[in-house]
Amino acid sequence: MTTTLRVPSDIAIAQAARLRPIAEVAAEVGLGPDEILPYGRYKAKISAEAVAARKPKGRLVLVTGISPTPAGEGKSTVTVGVSQALRRLGKKVVVCIREPSLGPVFGVKGGAAGGGYAQVVPMDEINLHFTGDFHAITSAHNLLSAMLDNHIHHGNALGIDSRRITWPRTIDMNDRALRSIVIGLGGLNGGPTREDRFVIVPGSEIMAILCLATDLTDLEQRLSRIIVGLTRDRKPVTAGELKASGAMTLLLKDAILPNLVQTLEGGPALVHGGPFGNIAHGCNSIAATKLGLALGDIVLTEAGFGADLGAEKFFDIKCRFGGLSPQAAVVVATVRALKMHGGVKKDALSTPDVAALGRGMVNLEAHVRNVQKFGVPVVVALNRFSSDTDEEISAVLDAAPQWNARAALSEVWAAGGEGGEAVAREVLATLDEGKASYRPLYDAAKPIKEKIETIAREIYGADGVDYAPAAAKAITQCEAMGLGATPVCMAKTQYSFSDDATKLGRPKGFRLTIRDVYPSAGAGFVVALAGEIMTMPGLAKVPSAEAIRVHPDGTIEGLF
Repeated sequence: MTTTLRVPSDIAIAQAARLRPIAEVAAEVGLGPDEILPYGRYKAKISAEAVAARKPKGRLVLVTGISPTPAGEGKSTVTVGVSQALRRLGKKVVVCIREPSLGPVFGVKGGAAGGGYAQVVPMDEINLHFTGDFHAITSAHNLLSAMLDNHIHHGNALGIDSRRITWPRTIDMNDRALRSIVIGLGGLNGGPTREDRFVIVPGSEIMAILCLATDLTDLEQRLSRIIVGLTRDRKPVTAGELKASGAMTLLLKDAILPNLVQTLEGGPALVHGGPFGNIAHGCNSIAATKLGLALGDIVLTEAGFGADLGAEKFFDIKCRFGGLSPQAAVVVATVRALKMHGGVKKDALSTPDVAALGRGMVNLEAHVRNVQKFGVPVVVALNRFSSDTDEEISAVLDAAPQWNARAALSEVWAAGGEGGEAVAREVLATLDEGKASYRPLYDAAKPIKEKIETIAREIYGADGVDYAPAAAKAITQCEAMGLGATPVCMAKTQYSFSDDATKLGRPKGFRLTIRDVYPSAGAGFVVALAGEIMTMPGLAKVPSAEAIRVHPDGTIEGLF
């Protein structure tokens, strides 16, 4: 990203790093050796007692971004890098981010541990099996699936209509062949034969529940409220009625505890929970965020994909449920991505083009103004690439004040915390001004359609919303089940403000199509599916997995 440094691969940087013992990292934020549960030398979970004993006191900063493109933006990299910069400036800072999913790791997007010299480590372990949280979520989810079909096989005392089962199965891998399947083809002892489907683990309601639960009691209560399907007279059937919530909670008893690791520069990092921002609510756990606010004076957290998805859900779902009051937000952009939003093809992004950049900046401006609608002041972080010209950089940095936002250049990928000090100083200045007055976008008590239309109009810029017959029917059903007065979790393509991934920049004159709506009663919201969004991604023609290998000496190649 700079012309003066040759930066090794992410995995090479991570494996060359000299890590602090995890007890030493814990001690920096006041955690004693009896308050952490080590997973090897460099990872630990934090005990439930330590979590319960501490109250939030710090200031919360969200890091979000523009609509993502193949050009790359670097939101997680900026989150980690700016936390390193704040620590260099003498601030007691904790970074709180999500756990990576194996789907993107072996697909196209890669991991979620940052990049260059702004990573959380041990990167390879975080990106792979970590502390087993994803596996525990997978097991708890599929236990409920197994108990559901077992109940039907052994007489179906609850009268579940097999045509109206809504609970899927889950796996943490991109596998399009599992989007729609038939199960129970093993004869009389093979269980009920019916249609079924898989969702990827970051889209599982169990993931959302884990990230919103406050403790084991709350976790079990939420799990018991999961709706698995309807009876023949269309009454909801829950996990609690299947008597599954106790065993599911047992499987999740360690997964609910936040994970402590460190940045490349040795600062504390809480990595916990991993819902996607396009098909789920896109934020790390409330438990980890509140713990970070108790341990540090400043917490940097990120939300998935662009501000139209992750940030909106952060403000309208996570902050609402967690009683959080963010004081500032960083919106990450790159010159390359903005030029792509301005119509430049990927292979031409290194060619200077101020005119295309100007056309693409409408995307950045829209995201900045959307964040400001929640009463949160904005800092624009321009993540630098080596091909960026001074004229292009100035065009972005000069535009931000016209939108009532601060702006600074980020060079954290190449220079770590030192390269993030300009952004960190703007964040500190914003916090010191104290102008934040956080408020959700909508009243959760409003009807479901009104909430969907508010998001579509105010955040996406849509002219209106159209509902497929299945969606309209599902909304009526959700409201009849008592789920009308909950937040809405929008599931939509991350590449556009619209529900059409090809409409880059700031689309105008479009209507949003809602094809279905389903309840996440345990999480406490309803999910609205817009356009052709899928809850089970597929692999690309050439997945990243093809280039990944481990050498006999344990070094890893191709992981990023």
